[in-house]
Amino acid sequence: MNNILIQGDNLDALIYLRDNLNLRHSVDLVYIDPPFATGGEFKTDANGRVATISSSSQGEIAYSDKLKGKDFIEFLRERIVIIHDLLSDEGSFYLHIDYKIGHYVKVMLDEIFGMEHFRNDITRIKCNPKNFSRIGYGNIKDMVLFYTKGKKPIWHEPQVPMSDEDISKLYSKVDKDGRRYTTVPIHAPGETKDGKSSQPFKGILPPPGRHWRCNVEELEKLDAQGLIEWSSKGNPRRINYADEHHQKKLQDIWNFKDPIKPKYPTEKNHEMLQTIIKASSDEQSIVLDCFAGSGGTLVEANNLNRRWIGVDKSNTAINTIRKNLQENGVFVSDTSYDFIKL
Repeated sequence: MNNILIQGDNLDALIYLRDNLNLRHSVDLVYIDPPFATGGEFKTDANGRVATISSSSQGEIAYSDKLKGKDFIEFLRERIVIIHDLLSDEGSFYLHIDYKIGHYVKVMLDEIFGMEHFRNDITRIKCNPKNFSRIGYGNIKDMVLFYTKGKKPIWHEPQVPMSDEDISKLYSKVDKDGRRYTTVPIHAPGETKDGKSSQPFKGILPPPGRHWRCNVEELEKLDAQGLIEWSSKGNPRRINYADEHHQKKLQDIWNFKDPIKPKYPTEKNHEMLQTIIKASSDEQSIVLDCFAGSGGTLVEANNLNRRWIGVDKSNTAINTIRKNLQENGVFVSDTSYDFIKL
C-alpha cells in the first residue's frame, strides 16, 4: 500500500478506506487531535502567521471548532466507530482532547472499545504557566486517551533517560565501592503450588499469597554474585545498581510542550508523536491520522519507516501537510504517496 493523503470530510474518507480500499482490521495505530469543542475558529493571517489563541477577523480559516456538547460527542462517535473497524486486533488508538470535554469523550470511547481496553488517561503539559486572571487554577495541560483494540496490542515500552536527581532519589543506597543502588522484593503477588518459584530459598518460603519472581536456582546465582541483600531480620531483596539502569519507564504525565512558532494552529510536539508511534506500532505498520492538521503524525510515521494515511478537509491544512512532507523529503511526484480528493 502506498502512503495516502486524502482531502475531504474525514467521515467520508474513513468509509472510503474501509469499504473501497478494504482496509478493515489493517491499521495498527490511530492518533487523532480533533477540535476541542471550544466554539471558536482558528486562522492564519495574510502573511501565513499562525494564531493558536486569538486571530484576525481577516485571516483565512484553518479549521472551525463550532460543534459543542452532545453534537460534538456524536460527531466523534460516528468517526470512531469506523476507526474501530479499521484497527487491527493489535491496534492502538490515541485521542488528544481538551480537559473540559475529555471525560465526556471517555464515556463514549468506553462504549466503543470496552472499558477493559482503556489503558491510560495521559496528562500532557502543553505550555508554560500563564497568569491570566480567572476564577480557577491555571491550565497548562490537556489529555490523551489511550485505548487498544484487543488484549495483546503492539507495545514497545517507552523509556526516558534518568536525570541526576532521579538517580539520587531512586538509588539512595551506596555500597563500599561507591556505587549507587536500591533493592526490590524478590517475590511477587500470587501463590504457585508445586512450581519452582514456590520452593524454599535458603530455607525461606515466599510470604503467604506470593511466589518468588524467578526460580530458586536463579536466586542462588544472584546470591552468589552478591546481588541479594539480606536485612538484619534475614529478609532477602534484589540489588539493582544505578549504573546498569540509565533509563526509566515513561509515566502518564508527559512534558511535551507545543511549538512556539507552529506551522498550523493545532500543531503538536513532534517528540510526543514519535513516542506514540514508536510505542504502539512496528516498522511498516499503517498509522492513521484523520484530523491531520499540519501533518506532524505523517512526517514522524514516515521518518520511523511506517506507512501512513492522513486526512484533512481544509485547503490550509492540505497545503501545510504537503509543505511539511516536502521539507522532510517526501514528494508526491516520486510516488511517495497518493493524493485523493473526495
